[in-house]
Amino acid sequence: MNALDLLALVPLTGWAVHVALLRRGLRRARRDPLTGLWTRDAFTRKARRLLRDKRAVVVLADVDHFKQINDTHGHAAGDALLASVARRLAHATGADGVCGRLGGDEFAAVLLDKDGTAADLLALLHGVLARPAEGQPAEVATTVSLGWVRAAEHPGTDLSGLLGRADEAMYEAKRAAHGLVRAPLGRRLWQGLTSRRSGRRNTAGVAA
Repeated sequence: MNALDLLALVPLTGWAVHVALLRRGLRRARRDPLTGLWTRDAFTRKARRLLRDKRAVVVLADVDHFKQINDTHGHAAGDALLASVARRLAHATGADGVCGRLGGDEFAAVLLDKDGTAADLLALLHGVLARPAEGQPAEVATTVSLGWVRAAEHPGTDLSGLLGRADEAMYEAKRAAHGLVRAPLGRRLWQGLTSRRSGRRNTAGVAA
């Protein structure tokens, strides 16, 4: 290869590096910087693909009393708790599923229930999520309310609708202190995905 050939490769090499850096930046932009989970948009795209599998289970998780943790122990402790919840949720979801942070202290996941044990897995997860955050005092702990739904039980329902059903179940778990509630079959009580974070209200006018 002569000098002219080498010079011709310089622009191509620079462009390849530029593209690689751009792709890396896009991947980072799709990840929540605190928890490492997918952001809402990235989660939505991946979750929709997983819903093609009839074994898909949609889970919504919301940290209980999160504001109290922040107020009592500080925001660093609150961040550690969120990161801990994210790691444990991702571990339970497995490599074939997807987890995302929807915002604040609210998380979502789609997992594949390959052996029909989703109920047992989520019951175990609920107990694991209540353990103290890693590297924090024992007081930096709280429960996490979980709502879940099997996609196959609601044929024709898209991701938004399934998240809405899981959201209702999660809110029922939070309201009744059950910890874990499976969305029932039948018509939804409320329309649209609503947040249960402090200060927000659902469409029935009940305070979160």
